[in-house]
Amino acid sequence: MLLNSPLEDPDLKDSYLIPRNIMAEPDYIEDDNPELIRPQKLVNPVKTSRNHQDLHRELLMNQKRGLAPQNKPELQKVMEKRKRDQVIKQKEEEAQKKKSDLEIELLKRQQKLEQLELEKQKLQEEQENAPEFVKVKGNLRRTGQEVAQAQES
Repeated sequence: MLLNSPLEDPDLKDSYLIPRNIMAEPDYIEDDNPELIRPQKLVNPVKTSRNHQDLHRELLMNQKRGLAPQNKPELQKVMEKRKRDQVIKQKEEEAQKKKSDLEIELLKRQQKLEQLELEKQKLQEEQENAPEFVKVKGNLRRTGQEVAQAQES
C-alpha cells in the first residue's frame, strides 16, 4: 500500500504538523484571459546601464583574485600602516630576545672586532695628520726598542 501524500497517512493526526501553502496562487496563472494585464518585472535602470555592468564585472573579478577595492580614507590607511610597522618591530624585538647563547657571543665578538677596526683607523688618521718630526721621533723610538731587544737576546 503506497501513500501519495501525508494527508492520507493514518498515523498523522495532528494537522498543524502538515505544511501548507501560506500564499495564495495568483488568478492570472489559471486563467488564460487575454483581457487581463499580466504583471511584469520592472527594469532597474541602474543595473541595465553599461557602466554599472562593467563596474560589477570588475568587482567580481577582483573578488575572485582576492583584491579588495581601495576606498579607505587616508587616515585609516596611515593608522593601519603604523600598526603593521609596530607589529613587525615587536616581532623583531622578540626574535632578538630569543637569541641563543651562541648568537649572543658571536654578536659580542663582532662588536669587539668593529671597535678594534675603528681604533686602528683612528690611529692611522692621527699618524697621517701628525707633523713630520713626530713621525721621525716615533721611528727612532721603535728602532731603539728593536736594538734593545736584539741586545737582550
